[in-house]
Amino acid sequence: MKGVSILIETVVFDIDDTIYDQQEPFRKAVQKLFPLVSNEDMLPLYTRFRVHSDANFNKVITQEWTLEYMRSHRISQSLKDLDYPHITDEDALTFQEVYEDELDAITMHQEVEKTLDFLKAKKVPVSIITNGPTDHQYKKILQLGLLNWVDEDNIIISQATGYEKPDVEIFDLGKKQFSLNPENSLYVGDNFNNDVIGSKRAGWQSPIAKRNFADSGYRTDLFRSIITNLPTYFCIRKRHGKVSCLLYLD
Repeated sequence: MKGVSILIETVVFDIDDTIYDQQEPFRKAVQKLFPLVSNEDMLPLYTRFRVHSDANFNKVITQEWTLEYMRSHRISQSLKDLDYPHITDEDALTFQEVYEDELDAITMHQEVEKTLDFLKAKKVPVSIITNGPTDHQYKKILQLGLLNWVDEDNIIISQATGYEKPDVEIFDLGKKQFSLNPENSLYVGDNFNNDVIGSKRAGWQSPIAKRNFADSGYRTDLFRSIITNLPTYFCIRKRHGKVSCLLYLD
């Protein structure tokens, strides 16, 4: 296998659009509340929704904005970006309620479950670092059954820390809390800026750090492929009595 081999001792995952398909509950909520949105605009609308979420969540952490206002703003501004009619604050908050109802039915990607089972069988520690409100993200963790693979002490949710990806500080917190060596730790997430650039700046490994990107946006298609094939990237071996992996990066 060509590429650079790197010893990996732990794998840390993002949640949204990495462990599960966040676009599906979003699409269903939009169809129920805003039927004018065309199928062709669904992905661009979702992308704008994610952009506004990531760009403004830090304002919630610093208490410049309330969480309710941020949630209202991200959907109303996303619709405005695509030239759809103005919606009221009440419409925006109703959308959030319906969206959360749809999130209650999320399921883990089948390929992710297989990868988590593989890592567990090989005794490779797994952790989580995710951006978002603490209660909201922990609810997803429970819905997805992630505690079957991840210890509660190995979960970091940004709102509880005062930092958010791509801040180096949240990855440094993970280093300390998870007792890991960044050089031998792999971070897997769907957002190039938050997940790839953020983890690389903190000295972590990324499975696509050496790949070319046409943009710096959300690449759920690429990460789905990476997660599906993650077990094939590894050559398990023991080092100093500890199970580790060799990760091959193209």
